[in-house]
Amino acid sequence: MISEKQFNKEIDIIIANAIREDVGDGDHSSLACISEDARGSAKLLVKDEGIIAGIDFARQVFEFVDPGLELDIKIKDGSPVKYGDVAFYVSGLSQSILKSERLVLNAMQRMSAIATKTNEYVKLLEGTNTKILDTRKTTPGIRALEKWAVKIGGGENHRFALYDMVMLKDNHIDFCGGITKAIEKTKNYLRENQLGLKIIVEARNLDEIEEILKSEGVYRILIDNFNYEDTRKAVRLINGKCLTESSGGITLETARKYAECGVDYISSGALTHSVYNMDLSLKAIK
Repeated sequence: MISEKQFNKEIDIIIANAIREDVGDGDHSSLACISEDARGSAKLLVKDEGIIAGIDFARQVFEFVDPGLELDIKIKDGSPVKYGDVAFYVSGLSQSILKSERLVLNAMQRMSAIATKTNEYVKLLEGTNTKILDTRKTTPGIRALEKWAVKIGGGENHRFALYDMVMLKDNHIDFCGGITKAIEKTKNYLRENQLGLKIIVEARNLDEIEEILKSEGVYRILIDNFNYEDTRKAVRLINGKCLTESSGGITLETARKYAECGVDYISSGALTHSVYNMDLSLKAIK
């Protein structure tokens, strides 16, 4: 993953761009009927069940829009919530609260859904040594939010993007002309460019795993679309020489069985691409 500094920069970019997109030259609905000095309060009402995520992001949004807004947090990120819970209260200029409302809700609803789904996988894998990973199958422009939500839900982040880790997948291998050639060219490239990036290599069958193991410097082998039996064979074959990761259509129904095969990680795009938003509302307090 990228550094904390770079991650925070991504969050700043998301907030600035989202407010630009939503507010434009002004929130004319609020400007038309609410005086600029009017003050009010609102509450973040939970109308669902799951794991709440995005509280700290909401704090950053309110601060960006209006540093004078005051936030009273009642429930922390990563906490289980139920219908009727109030996650926080926000008070200050009414126009500022309304300007922030949609970004806070859109982000928190999606982040909470991702955290909730991730937490289901985490609980499912309890008692094994396997950890759940996200992927790059994220919503363009808000990847940092979605990966943040995975962490809040108890999962771990895979690489953030194409630039912070090398992953040699089937297309790289085929375009390059083979596994060994791809690995060696990659190691040369990293050395020549003084890049300390880890290398993950995807295997489509046991023969490819045997070939990968002949090369030094591979951090993790991606055991892609293997059945349970072949996954167990792959783990025995690798025998701790590098880390192992199962991937390829793994669901809540199959994750535990893959974990029991002994892999170090399971990656699932479903954490971020197949979720339904948690129902949340920001309600004015009269």
